[in-house]
Amino acid sequence: MARLTADVWVSAYLTRLRLVDIPAFVVKKGDATAGAVLVKLNTLDGKAKAFQREFNLMEDRREWRVLSEGEERDVDASLMKQRSFDPDLWIIEVEDRHGRTLLEEPGLSE
Repeated sequence: MARLTADVWVSAYLTRLRLVDIPAFVVKKGDATAGAVLVKLNTLDGKAKAFQREFNLMEDRREWRVLSEGEERDVDASLMKQRSFDPDLWIIEVEDRHGRTLLEEPGLSE
């Protein structure tokens, strides 16, 4: 199965969020074809969570896992550290008081 390029995936993700009125924006634009994507969930109460995608060898699939969570400034520091390691990285920020990211939905979770 062919993988989507990073820019196509990000565009589709932002569109899906927009369709359910969840604000989101690109904080850092990475490599259009192969950049990794991190998603930051800002719950607008001083807390945040960052997600990254990993390959699950046992189940032969990709899945989202929490990279960092807690105070927003601490999550931001974690994301800045990741940026220093990977200049091709994309960072998407989602703002939702209810904690919705849609990452568990079909097409985004796989």
